[in-house]
Amino acid sequence: MNKERLQELLNQIAEGKVTPEEALNRIQILPYEDLGFARIDHHRGIRDIFPEVIFCPGKSPVQVAILVERMSLAGSNVLATRADVEVYGAVSSRVPEAEFHPAARMVTVVKNRPVWCGTVAVITAGTSDISVAEEAAVSLEIMGAEVRRIYDVGVAGLHRLLDKIDDMNQAQVLVVVAGMEGALASVVGGLTARPVIAVPTSIGYGANFGGLSALLSMLNTCAPGVGVVNIDNGYGAAALAFAILKSSNNE
Repeated sequence: MNKERLQELLNQIAEGKVTPEEALNRIQILPYEDLGFARIDHHRGIRDIFPEVIFCPGKSPVQVAILVERMSLAGSNVLATRADVEVYGAVSSRVPEAEFHPAARMVTVVKNRPVWCGTVAVITAGTSDISVAEEAAVSLEIMGAEVRRIYDVGVAGLHRLLDKIDDMNQAQVLVVVAGMEGALASVVGGLTARPVIAVPTSIGYGANFGGLSALLSMLNTCAPGVGVVNIDNGYGAAALAFAILKSSNNE
């Protein structure tokens, strides 16, 4: 359930196309559904920008499959992050229309095609950062953003990035994904007036400390207009970018 589907249902009641009893049957699982091992927040899509998202680690494939099935039956678009082939196998046995995105490590179910509300450029320093970038990109596309992918333009070859400035400026928000020393976010922030969401990744050698060096570099940027999310948090960057788009559209 989301704001658009709830508004549509209310309109149908007002027009006499749906009885109050039928409407009650459709929304009776709100605000949450208790499955014993989890409580699905079916109300989240009404008060927030997107329905609840499933984080797969720590859950069994069967548990993930049940969660995806219940959310899908409620009419929600579904995102399951950090999924693998085993999880996808369990999900697809219950929800055949589910899709697996190997690069993003995500399972998705699209019940309602989104209406595009803006453009986000997702930029990576290197190809090793693409997995986190794809988590952001796929999330954004299902939320309702057009995505421009600009990959492998790190500061070790700055000319690659400079060739893409026009492409970057055609987007309303930029998501910059980088590991190692994380310098790309600062460089991009200094080249554009667009809001930049920096995503440090755990990619790098030992002194990278699993992404901590990139995180600290991004937090210490002197470029204006750069915000930082947690290490490897592609979905978090997508949610923030989409919230900015929705706010700019007064939604």
